[in-house]
Amino acid sequence: MKPLLYVDGYNIIGAWSEATKNQWPLDECRDRLIHILEDYAGYTDQEVWLVFDGHKASSPLRSIEVRAGLTIVYTKHGETADHFIERKCQLLPKYREARVATSDGVEQTIILGRGATRLSARELWRELKMERSSGRDRHRIPSAQGLTAISAALSDEQYEKLEKIRRQK
Repeated sequence: MKPLLYVDGYNIIGAWSEATKNQWPLDECRDRLIHILEDYAGYTDQEVWLVFDGHKASSPLRSIEVRAGLTIVYTKHGETADHFIERKCQLLPKYREARVATSDGVEQTIILGRGATRLSARELWRELKMERSSGRDRHRIPSAQGLTAISAALSDEQYEKLEKIRRQK
């Protein structure tokens, strides 16, 4: 079973120094965070839930959108992301590995009591950055000896034969 990560969306956006520095509007921050977490879920093979507060929204219904490896939740009117995450953690089986990314101190305490581990916003941003760069490295073609995509897939014997043919011109 895949490890599970719950992310308190607005809490993480609030700690995003790049968003503050560039003065991105909230909808752009949400879109960028969604894209980053989709990549992260793919690189790490985790089940990621991104939860946004809807307690000030007028919608009486919760909105859930499932993408590849990422589930995006907008909570219903009167419900906070913290409350949603707490309830989901309470319902998890004891053997399921779950982490919660939030910098809310009270939320972290409650989550620990529910059996999940906590991850501060700063720790999540550091992990996202490290995983993104190492994920790119995993998908790069070996550059040793100037190998191309095709030559990297060949055995040494096949490569030598093709190289011999190429040089006979």
